[in-house]
Amino acid sequence: MSKLPSDTIRDGISFVLEKAKAKPRKFTETIELQIGLKNYDPQKDKRFNGTVSLPTIPRPKLKLCMLGDAKHCEEAVGVGIDHMDVEALKKLNKNKKLIKKLAKKYNHFLASESVIKQIPRLLGPGLNKAGKFPTLCTHNEALESKVNAIRSQVKFQLKKVLCLAVAVGNIEQTEKEIFVNTQTSINFLVSLLKKNWQNVKSLNLKSTMGPPYRLF
Repeated sequence: MSKLPSDTIRDGISFVLEKAKAKPRKFTETIELQIGLKNYDPQKDKRFNGTVSLPTIPRPKLKLCMLGDAKHCEEAVGVGIDHMDVEALKKLNKNKKLIKKLAKKYNHFLASESVIKQIPRLLGPGLNKAGKFPTLCTHNEALESKVNAIRSQVKFQLKKVLCLAVAVGNIEQTEKEIFVNTQTSINFLVSLLKKNWQNVKSLNLKSTMGPPYRLF
């Protein structure tokens, strides 16, 4: 299915890791797949939106916040993510600036069943506008597995421009882990496109601070 030779991806990963190791940074650099599209008109063509789960977590430090009931807030402490209860949400007093700040602070929100119903009333449309409406959490599943599932997801969403980027790994992962993640992401992206590979103009692999490596 993939038009991209595995060796090309492997070379790209080696290049990115080499460059990152040559100039170590004080944080774990994320490895990103940058995609350029062609023969696509975002104005006319249907904009795609899809999420795929990668085999290994690309961004273990993704910032999450649990909007939870007492039990979920307690679990959030155990998992090591921030949490807010209904009282804390009420304190925001539907203040748009504060809600915007909250939405900016986290990459993703989770919410308990009892809380998620109250979110429109407590916070208005702020989180929804930011594209960060919480993911529902029930007590039937462990919060940790839910958190890991969210951290391993990447979202492909076409907006007004013909380029997008997703995290496929970080420089502390093995080449094999990054390779599988990258291949999974590319194949999933191509399956979303109207004309598959004919819509792909370029694919680059790049660490946060490193130079890009052109795969396609």
